[in-house]
Amino acid sequence: MSTVIRLTWGLADQAVSSMTNFAVGVVVARALGPVEFGVFSLAWVTYTVVLNISRGLSTDPLVAGALCVGVGLILGATVGGSVGPAFVGLGIVLPALMLQDSWRFAFFAAGLGRRAFANDMVRGIALLPLMVLAALDGRMLAFLLAWGASAAVAAGYGWWQTGLRPAWAGTRTWLRDHRELGPRYLVENVSISGATQLRAYGLGAIAGLADVGAVRGAELLLGPFLAVLMGLSLVAVPEASRMLRRGSKHLLSFCRWLGGIQAGASLLWGVALLVLVNDDIGRLVLGDVWPPASELIVPVTLDVAFAGLMNGAAAGVRALGAARRSLRAQLITAGAYLSAGLAGAALGGAAGSAWGVAIALGLGAAAWWWQLAVGLAEYVPQSEVPVESTTK
Repeated sequence: MSTVIRLTWGLADQAVSSMTNFAVGVVVARALGPVEFGVFSLAWVTYTVVLNISRGLSTDPLVAGALCVGVGLILGATVGGSVGPAFVGLGIVLPALMLQDSWRFAFFAAGLGRRAFANDMVRGIALLPLMVLAALDGRMLAFLLAWGASAAVAAGYGWWQTGLRPAWAGTRTWLRDHRELGPRYLVENVSISGATQLRAYGLGAIAGLADVGAVRGAELLLGPFLAVLMGLSLVAVPEASRMLRRGSKHLLSFCRWLGGIQAGASLLWGVALLVLVNDDIGRLVLGDVWPPASELIVPVTLDVAFAGLMNGAAAGVRALGAARRSLRAQLITAGAYLSAGLAGAALGGAAGSAWGVAIALGLGAAAWWWQLAVGLAEYVPQSEVPVESTTK
């Protein structure tokens, strides 16, 4: 029953978080159009890279955010045009976004999924009036500030929930105590998100900002399902570790079911989009972004399906504590993602890039399952380790 409860809170919290992000994407897509939405999408993928840096190092998010304020302002002043204000706005809101996300993961680490859910609910409620004000303004900067302001409200609520504040003086101690884990998780987390960012930048440079918006629009259509996938990922590794205690066969069975169910469900969602969502509904949701985004539903659905397969294997590799194998699989996936995504963009714009990424993630899924198979073959249960080995 405790497993079901943890899984339920993980799904509920991720559903709220993903629906909040989905709502932001839909409102911005309808208000700004394909090109401006492409600019917003560049800011979005940049945010995901910074988010993974924060998660990888587990440092005080205000430190990472403060650094990014300066970077954002410099990039905004240097780049100019419509892209410049987007990066200025992103730099301003990153501290709040990082802190709010850190509260979520801290609550789950402490087994307090209900508090994470409440925190995201507060953010969603605060977002509603802020997005209305941003829509009245009509500028991209207004939408970015509204997005960040809702995170600031939730971050402040996190302080109220715990009565705690970030321990600035403990940052250096944390890095020192976790130096064996931090760099590895940093590289692993940033590799794929960094590849995603570079692919988006490259697509924009090769095919245009409207193509970046088309890809992001197609990803938004998969948003509700992604909420389920990411919710499962919050509890997948702990549950895989519990399965490993029962034996390697139980772990392998769990990973197969986890990956298979996620992949199958994503394919069903993609079919539903193709069959049930017509042009009228699509334009109601995404506005002018719908026509180019609708052409990418099939490859983007395959992207998510292969990502689901990878999640199943990744949970097993991490439960085994096979750090090198985990990093190796992630780097293979990131390299294939970037190279295939850019090659596809050069050959066929947004559609070519989307199909290139689908092929790359298929190769990535194979790499993850291979690493899991080898890791299971090498695994020796703790009960079978010779006493002499444990005392050296």
